[in-house]
Amino acid sequence: MNKNILTSTPFKKWRLVFLILIAGLCNIPERVHAHQTPTSIVLLDVSPGKVAMELQLPLTELELAFGHEVTKDPGTLVERLGPQLKEYLAAHIHSFVTKENPWLLEVTKMRVDKTEQAASGPPYWEIVVQLNLIPPAGISTRKFILDYDVIMHQVINHAAFVSVCNDWETGKTGEQITEAGVIKWDTKDNVIHPLQINLESGSWWTGFKSMLALGMQHIKEGTDHLLFLLVLLLPAMLVVNGKQWGKFGGTKYSITRLLKIITAFTIGHSVTLLVGALGWLRLPTQPVEILIAFSILISATHAVYPIFPGKEIYVAAGFGLVHGLAFASVLANLNLNAGAMALSILGFNIGIELMQLLVITLIIPWLILLSQTVFYKWLRISGAALAAIAALAWVAERSSGEANVITTLVAQVAQYAGWLIVILAVTALSLYVLNRNKKRGVEITRHINEF
Repeated sequence: MNKNILTSTPFKKWRLVFLILIAGLCNIPERVHAHQTPTSIVLLDVSPGKVAMELQLPLTELELAFGHEVTKDPGTLVERLGPQLKEYLAAHIHSFVTKENPWLLEVTKMRVDKTEQAASGPPYWEIVVQLNLIPPAGISTRKFILDYDVIMHQVINHAAFVSVCNDWETGKTGEQITEAGVIKWDTKDNVIHPLQINLESGSWWTGFKSMLALGMQHIKEGTDHLLFLLVLLLPAMLVVNGKQWGKFGGTKYSITRLLKIITAFTIGHSVTLLVGALGWLRLPTQPVEILIAFSILISATHAVYPIFPGKEIYVAAGFGLVHGLAFASVLANLNLNAGAMALSILGFNIGIELMQLLVITLIIPWLILLSQTVFYKWLRISGAALAAIAALAWVAERSSGEANVITTLVAQVAQYAGWLIVILAVTALSLYVLNRNKKRGVEITRHINEF
């Protein structure tokens, strides 16, 4: 980042407002629009080979500079004036390291939204434009000049707030904002100065590691993903007795079934993670999240009553496809080029598997011990019941968009997952020893009676 910009009086004056405007805009699932006044917001996602840019331009200000009626019928703006808007943006956005080698600019999407100001004020319309800045071969995206004067070339009191949301090579993924600066008229020199983007050094290895860590973090915080898998594994150690779950099937039987279910789930979510992250398949977030909650409800029912005995691997693979779509949305919103995306998919998936493996390794041994006791039936049923209640609460929350008491409680309880595992371990060991001593006592009593 240009130190002269950061230390200049105009930038210091705008810094507080800048932070207020940008905070919350870089969330991965969806970028929220909140302006103090109708100013422009410029969000950058930097990766090797391209810089993805999102513009949020207020229509009232755009109309003054663009020369066409854009506020009269906002809903049809893109349809009416899409080509002209693309030409206008191409004429007023230039990026380069040297002017002799300008970067390619390509507009990918445009839509019109109705948004509100951060402070109490009337709502207004804005156009959201997504575009890519592609440097010539061999040119780094870490340092370049952004020559930008959209709207402000005619509206001298307009300003554009620029920030870097995602920076793959340094591992920044939306939650760590890098301020780039404010573009506006310099009233002293009567000119709009280009903004110098100068990011800290990064590497492909750092990007890969950050994606691996992001995958682990996603599972760590993804209570619903883990709950589906764990509830599906609850009866995996048991044999089917008629239309009910029977006794412990043996260690070899249990481990084989567990590995098959875990592998099937991994294959399922890996397929849709790849397909979704590459943009080959995109589904709205809400129905995917509802289906994930529904998958927990199905696995909880199966844990109580065997509704698909022997077919758990197919169910795990099928619902794994749904869970993978949720995983893919995390990567798709990073706006990466092909090379970085390929490494990200690999790193993210490895992170998911490592965290899943860690959780399963910490929990499954105790479930195997418990499944050999007479107490496991009640633990299995009560665990499945609690999971079903959580699933229904998630369905309600994700359908209405409003949190409820149960989902809030689940989120709070999940923070103590480590202690819950400790309690499970102590309980499993205690009940296993108790059950074993009880059996031994019965056996001794039988031998005494026979004697």
